[in-house]
Amino acid sequence: MADPVRKTPELVEKEPKKVVLKDVTQHHKKAAVTVVLGGGRAWLVWALATTFVIWLFNIQTGYAILNERVAAAINLSVNEIGFIAAVYTWVFAIAQLFSGALLDKLGSRKILVPSIAMVSLGVFVYANATSFSGILVSQIIIAIGSCAGFVGAGYVGGIWFGMAKFGFMFGLVQMLAALSSAFGQNLISFALESTDWRGLMNGFGAFGVALLAVSALFLKNPTPVDTSNVKISSLPSDVVKSVISVVKNRQIILIALVGAAAFGALLALGVVWLPKLLTAHGFEYSSTIMASSCLWLGLAFGSAFINQISEKFRSRKHVITVTLFLEIITLGTLIYAPVSPLFSYVLAFVFGTANAGHMLAFTMAAESVTPDKIGTSASVVNGTMFVVGGVLMSAPGSVLGNSALTLAHMQTAISVILGTLIVAFVIAFAQKETFKTQ
Repeated sequence: MADPVRKTPELVEKEPKKVVLKDVTQHHKKAAVTVVLGGGRAWLVWALATTFVIWLFNIQTGYAILNERVAAAINLSVNEIGFIAAVYTWVFAIAQLFSGALLDKLGSRKILVPSIAMVSLGVFVYANATSFSGILVSQIIIAIGSCAGFVGAGYVGGIWFGMAKFGFMFGLVQMLAALSSAFGQNLISFALESTDWRGLMNGFGAFGVALLAVSALFLKNPTPVDTSNVKISSLPSDVVKSVISVVKNRQIILIALVGAAAFGALLALGVVWLPKLLTAHGFEYSSTIMASSCLWLGLAFGSAFINQISEKFRSRKHVITVTLFLEIITLGTLIYAPVSPLFSYVLAFVFGTANAGHMLAFTMAAESVTPDKIGTSASVVNGTMFVVGGVLMSAPGSVLGNSALTLAHMQTAISVILGTLIVAFVIAFAQKETFKTQ
């Protein structure tokens, strides 16, 4: 039961970029404190949280490029490389479910600053590991620290710019993260021409230390978070209760599933299956990589505008439904039509642009819960996205089995992803509209 003395913040908009915070005590006395939202300080805090996300994305991307070099250096088997990647995903997915609730209860400073420190530590352990166990431990440390990154950046945007701009600010985070995915691997490959993998990862670690120092000075909530009612001994159970309370909301489940199907399709295509499909179409390797990059560029482009589009049409539900329809049409064309390389780039870009609709899942979830559960709702949605993404990355391979990678076999395998989008399109109609006139 909540402490009756606990202060409950109530935000009442007075004018653009300003709110009045009213603290109501058990004696019903009210004290108003003017808090400026937006502005230079808000952008600085948001930039720090977003830089954390971009840094994380490049570390995660780096493992895909470096694992062969790491394996050769410390004599790892293919199975050990795969096991390390799997453990990272499992730990990340589990920790992800609780990161938002911790942000809600403790605020950005007490979660994101230690997270940056933990990832930095994990990167240094990774860079200097000499055995399988060392690499495994490093990935567990990085996964735990990383779980608050993307959700934390969204949370920071909401508390520093106001919920009216939550979706827009979260869209900017995704835009920059997608651009990082589009160009990060090339930049890492370029860096490896002048240093080895240990030097590169030590460089990532040094950057993390610098980010940690700046974040420790400036990264915080616009008003102090009241943690007087938070006890360390009861924190785990409180976090679990917060997650359960959000998951019990039927609309959150529908929103998470629809968003996860869209994001999972992009993740599966962009990381694994689109290049393989286009190879089966007869494309050269460079063309398949270009098409994959167009997916991420499209996502970056769409993420910058998707929230404004939903505001213009005064609907989240209808916009995300239309974007799913566009994804189904473009992916179906990529799978079954005789496409040229240039046409595949256009289709991939359109698919990625439409896929930005999955960002509305975070907005819809935030609009479906009370303000103190916003971080929790974001972590539930994001965790579901990665779980479904993992399933969709492996599902086409299960369908293929030992079959030859012919076009017919690839079309059958990737139709699993297309089918998932069709199911999500149907589920989208069961969602409730969450848009409210500001």
